[in-house]
Amino acid sequence: MTIKTVGIAGTGLIGAGWAARLLFRGYNVIAYDVSPTAEAKLKAQIKTAWPSLEALLGKPTKKGKLSFTTDLAHMASKTDFIHEAAPEREELKIKLFRQIDAVARPDVIIASSSSGFLPTKLQSECRHPERVIIGHPFNPVYLLPLVEIVPGEKSSAEAMDRATHYFEAIGMQVLRLKKEIMGYICDRLQEALWREALHILDKDIGTTGDIDDSIVYSAGMRWAFMGSFLTYHAAGGPGGMRDFIKQFDPALELDWTDLKFPKWNAALEQRLVEGCEAQAAGSKVSEIEAKRNAVLVDMMKLFRKHKIGAGLVLEREMKAKSRKRK
Repeated sequence: MTIKTVGIAGTGLIGAGWAARLLFRGYNVIAYDVSPTAEAKLKAQIKTAWPSLEALLGKPTKKGKLSFTTDLAHMASKTDFIHEAAPEREELKIKLFRQIDAVARPDVIIASSSSGFLPTKLQSECRHPERVIIGHPFNPVYLLPLVEIVPGEKSSAEAMDRATHYFEAIGMQVLRLKKEIMGYICDRLQEALWREALHILDKDIGTTGDIDDSIVYSAGMRWAFMGSFLTYHAAGGPGGMRDFIKQFDPALELDWTDLKFPKWNAALEQRLVEGCEAQAAGSKVSEIEAKRNAVLVDMMKLFRKHKIGAGLVLEREMKAKSRKRK
């Protein structure tokens, strides 16, 4: 079916990011939130996102229409695809899915932006669980192209297929998981790095800045377009991963990691907070976000030039935009 109007349940950082991405590409958005004061914050966040979208894609061909409501049933009944972006509380999401499912047309896909919950749980009280999936984006949603789509036990392949087409149409790279798992793929990897970073901080081996620098100036540069496996494949030399395994311990028996979460304590919390504040060096979060967005735009344009990574997604969307103008 043709998707023209998209519903968003929850207008925080993620919901607002979806709204900006969609409005820029000409989709109408009906945004729902329990608080009437959320509308002003939503519009402010969209305004923040807009310059970065224009820097990446140029002026929009057609801007979508935004409307706001505190009536969940109104949003659910008037839209062709729905993003759930409520706070990360499982019981709240299950309730929301039940309420949305009772009103939305049976063909409307409901995608949760959850960063870790199992879709089987979220669809458990729905009359039409086959159309409930995970559609997990990454912040800033209006710029980063990856979306993880995850099926629950009762999700249909047809719903997953249609969601794939929809997400690609709004300029995203779809990572389709074969089956559900808590945390999906990317957040499980991020969680592992976060745990190890906290152990290093807890042992007072380095500051938050030192730990971030260890990524920014080395592995992070490779990860931006190669990921872990291809990086290690190249590190194996002419023999690739086969020789890498011969050179290094594939069983990971060396004492290089403390992946259990460190026991939270006041000293660790103080190091964490003070370290991040020192890194910020007086900059406001809004200033850090603006710098982040500018760098991401430039990276994606550079990757487009080299036909790699997120640049391929940008190239695909720019070609589609050019065809529409002709």
